[in-house]
Amino acid sequence: MTDSAGAPAASSDAATARDTEPHSGQPGSQVTLQDVADRAGVSLTTASRVLSDSPRRVGRQLAGRVQQAVAELGYTANLQARAVATGQSSMVGVVVHDIADPYFSSIAAGLMDVARPLRLLVCLSSTTEHEAGERKYVALMRSQRARAVIIIGSRSDDPVMLAELRAEIAAFTRSGGRVACIGQDLLDIDTILPENAAGAEALAAALVVQGHRRFAVLAGPPGLLTARDRLAGFAAGLAEWRVSIDPKLVVHGAFTRDGGYEAMSTVLAMGGELPDCVFAVNDVMAVGALARLRAAGVSVPGDLGLAGFDDITTLRDVYPPLTSVRLPLAQMGEMAARLVLTAASADRSRVLPVPGEVILRESTLRLPPGR
Repeated sequence: MTDSAGAPAASSDAATARDTEPHSGQPGSQVTLQDVADRAGVSLTTASRVLSDSPRRVGRQLAGRVQQAVAELGYTANLQARAVATGQSSMVGVVVHDIADPYFSSIAAGLMDVARPLRLLVCLSSTTEHEAGERKYVALMRSQRARAVIIIGSRSDDPVMLAELRAEIAAFTRSGGRVACIGQDLLDIDTILPENAAGAEALAAALVVQGHRRFAVLAGPPGLLTARDRLAGFAAGLAEWRVSIDPKLVVHGAFTRDGGYEAMSTVLAMGGELPDCVFAVNDVMAVGALARLRAAGVSVPGDLGLAGFDDITTLRDVYPPLTSVRLPLAQMGEMAARLVLTAASADRSRVLPVPGEVILRESTLRLPPGR
């Protein structure tokens, strides 16, 4: 059987011929791709080319008939069956720790910009379980024969969870998928590595030059390696100027806006002299701290300075403008996507460091002499 497109009925383009879905208007019946082809009066191959975005073009008139038949019959392709037939789906899995944090959503937007022209479907998951949640998601993507998985977020200090995640990643890659991460280089996969410690060290030096000497740090969760790296880098930067941090002014809390609010509350509850400057190890914590200071009637930067890390886009609406360490978030997402979607695979994992840039703004204005 052929149609006016000259397409034979038997072809690899018709690998989804067995894909079936329930007929929307007839419970219990099944609509197949062959039903669509019959209704449109075209070959199975032509119907498959229209619905799978095949590079082999189909005339507008035939394509219109196929789309009309799809609408009339209520046909939906079975993506899992298609993945089985072709060996791989058009799905790309992305897992982040907290989609509410603009750090993660900005990175995800960048990688979607790479996936979109390739006609790939990005499936995004947000988990606060760190390695345990990531492992489950990678396993799910393996069962769906996803083309690639990108893991965005910090590692924890749990060696068992890390080992289990690495094992699941290895199983995914053996099945033909590719994996990249944005975070610490601990998974033996292609990695976009933010230079957290170096960025925090540079920020510390810049704040000392501004005149700050007494610091508090809103340090994030103690088991989160990104938070640790930034705290360690900040302390090292101060030490270069012979400035130290009072350990009681290092307050841990959730890596969230509310975590920053609560950690700032703890600092204020200590009483006594306020620090010259507060460093929150990410911007969303800094935004929470700013809200707490405002509620307490503490002026920023009049009474103390405040700095964050990441330079998320929502800082454009924060007053006073927040000093931060800028990471090219969308670009980091693009880099990770290109590693797994467009670049050739490599014999060994590649690590691409991404430096941060200190952006000094009004929230840490230089203190007057003698302060």
